[in-house]
Amino acid sequence: MTLHSPWNILLTPLAGFVLFTGVAYLIYRTGDLLAPRLKGSGAKLDAYACGEPVPNRKWHVGYRLFFYAALFFTMMHVAALVIATIPGGSLAFALLGIVYLLMITLSIMALILK
Repeated sequence: MTLHSPWNILLTPLAGFVLFTGVAYLIYRTGDLLAPRLKGSGAKLDAYACGEPVPNRKWHVGYRLFFYAALFFTMMHVAALVIATIPGGSLAFALLGIVYLLMITLSIMALILK
């Protein structure tokens, strides 16, 4: 295959995305055609957990713990990015990286111990 072949369009990310999205949609539709039809009879659509029916209650789901986890992972990913991009070969940059890691450690400890 030459460098300017018309088939090189298949190597672009957009063409790959479109191709694999189409394949995934075909698999999805095939599964939909093969699946048995749902009949809403009796208690078939009721909530069910571990062999016992679940009483109809409103669940109050909060995002408080999610925000702690999201902040933790954001801090860790930014710290990894900053440390990975510190230039090497300099003691000043190495000390700056150590101070940065200490500050991240203190921040995470404050987040966890709150």
